[in-house]
Amino acid sequence: MPTVVITGASAGIGAAAARRFAALGAEVAVVGRSPEKTAAVARAAGAEPFTADFAKLDDVRALADTLGERYPAIDVLVNNAGGQFGERAVTVDGHELTIQVNYFAPYLLTRLLAGSLTGARVVSTASNAHGIGRIDLDDLDATEARYNSFRRYGTSKLANILFTRELARRAPVTAVSFHPGGVVTDLFREGGFLASAVRSRLAGRVLKTPDQGAEPLLHLAFASDLPAGAYFTGGRVRVPGGADPELERALWDRTAELLGLAPGW
Repeated sequence: MPTVVITGASAGIGAAAARRFAALGAEVAVVGRSPEKTAAVARAAGAEPFTADFAKLDDVRALADTLGERYPAIDVLVNNAGGQFGERAVTVDGHELTIQVNYFAPYLLTRLLAGSLTGARVVSTASNAHGIGRIDLDDLDATEARYNSFRRYGTSKLANILFTRELARRAPVTAVSFHPGGVVTDLFREGGFLASAVRSRLAGRVLKTPDQGAEPLLHLAFASDLPAGAYFTGGRVRVPGGADPELERALWDRTAELLGLAPGW
């Protein structure tokens, strides 16, 4: 029975994936921000709930400790938690909210779970919005830039992709990322780009359901012979914009420095 940890699993793609993994017989850890929603998803899936707010890095550290003790071997880690926020905000850790929730937190969780991930599959939910992202290693928190919520989201997703590519080089895991397509979800719950559209009637006609959005995630979790560090969109491997081994190494090391981690795996 494989052990699967899914973050951002209290709603949307994560919740749909949790139910699908559980139906396949996996032991599933449902990780979410809301205790009530997370518990409800876990209960419906016959899974175990874990609560953490990725806007608080101490929550992430505590989650890693708990998961590491509960699951000495994790077969699949799905880094799915994320959001897009209408206005710039700073977390209690001093980081810009979007980059912390979408990138710093999953980077930290993955690194802290290293002892449980040998031979694992690590799947990260990214986005084609990464194409408008820009990585400034000297200002990952965008303190100098004019805040644009969609660009910040794109930057965080570009960071996810570059992290995945470097993770595949450094760690004894199979790491891939993917674009789920447009999905009816509460990703834009805090406002910002497309917030009103996602809640509209039209969205339900043109966007995928969470179950449809979870389909590529399920495939990537178990597919064999995946290219190391690959980015998938529309079921195919694509070369992401901004891919550069030197930048990927530098981003990994700079992030480790900001989070107080050693640069290696």
